[in-house]
Formats: sequence, structure tokens, C-alpha cells
Amino acid sequence: MKAYYRLKWSIAGKCALTGAAVALALLPVSRAASLALGVGCACGIVNALGIMQGSERLVDSRSPLLFGLSSLLRLAAFSIVAAALATRGPWWSLGPFLAGFFFPLAAYAWGASRAFRHTGE
Repeated sequence: MKAYYRLKWSIAGKCALTGAAVALALLPVSRAASLALGVGCACGIVNALGIMQGSERLVDSRSPLLFGLSSLLRLAAFSIVAAALATRGPWWSLGPFLAGFFFPLAAYAWGASRAFRHTGE
């Protein structure tokens, strides 16, 4: 579990730094893309941490109904954010939002596969 908690917070921090750097790099090219990517990355980090917290509760409570309900509510909230960005800005801002949103999940999956393969946990 130590490796899990260490990975959880290191991935969140690295994704925040990477997302901010890429959003700043996109700023001269497109404000809308920069904003969408930054917001998407922030939402993705919150979503990934929410999934991890839900998984921890699922192990403790063994209630898949609560896990499913919290996941649906989280996805609904982030879908509203994505729709708001796409309606207030250019329609294509949904692409950078989704890239930022799924980046933390992909980074965690990649980091977890590497960390747990090497530690044997």
C-alpha cells in the first residue's frame, strides 16, 4: 500500500505540472485550447483521485452500488464542464479537454504497471 499511496500523489503532482506546462505552451497558439487542456487536466486529476478513493472505499465496504453511483455522478459533473467549454468557446475545444482529462488516468495506469511489475506487489 505504501507504493500505491506514493504513486497516487506523485502521478497527481506530475500531471498537474505537465498539464500546466503544456497549457502555457499552447497559450500563444490558442487561448481556447490552452484553457480547455488546463481545465481538462485539472478535472482529470480530480477524477483519477476520485476513482482511487472510490476503489479504496469499495475494498473496505464491498458496496459496488456506492462505487457505481459515485462514478456516475463524477462523470456527469465533468461532462457538464466539457459541454460548457465547448458551447462557450469553439466546438473543437472538446478535444484538448478530453486529452487533458484522460492524461492523468493514462499516466497512472502506465506508472502503476511499471511500479508494481518491479516491486512484485
